[in-house]
Amino acid sequence: MKSQGAAKNAANNEAQSVAPAQTAAVSAPALDLSRVKIEPLFEDMVDFETFSRSDFRAVKIEACEAVPKSKKLLKFTLNDGSDRKRTILSGIHEYYEPEELVGKTAIAITNLPPRKMMGIDSEGMLISAVYEYDGHEGLNLLMVDDQIPAGAKLY
Repeated sequence: MKSQGAAKNAANNEAQSVAPAQTAAVSAPALDLSRVKIEPLFEDMVDFETFSRSDFRAVKIEACEAVPKSKKLLKFTLNDGSDRKRTILSGIHEYYEPEELVGKTAIAITNLPPRKMMGIDSEGMLISAVYEYDGHEGLNLLMVDDQIPAGAKLY
């Protein structure tokens, strides 16, 4: 018979041996950086005053669904730390299925004026990294640690 401490250690060791396999299955394959093309950096400078008026916030994705009659758009219902839900539409359906994004924490610009898309007001913009790889566009939605609370401001 094992002591309670030995049983806990065995359970911890078993959990640790399972975790790496789960992590490996989730991680994306590494890109050959010699085949990645990115857009050139802007030469025009933005003054600090202009930059500081952009309100970047951590947002929790509470719901996400495909927009009917659109191949590209996903409709996000977001918790931005305020008392109301924020709706943002993003043309990233080619890269993500809605159900895989629910519960994640992303970054959005929240002080853009609403923009109507497919009859729906989009109240901001989710931030993504875009690049070209082997002649195809790649896109990764910027997601951060889920421990960051909704509404946290980025500086």
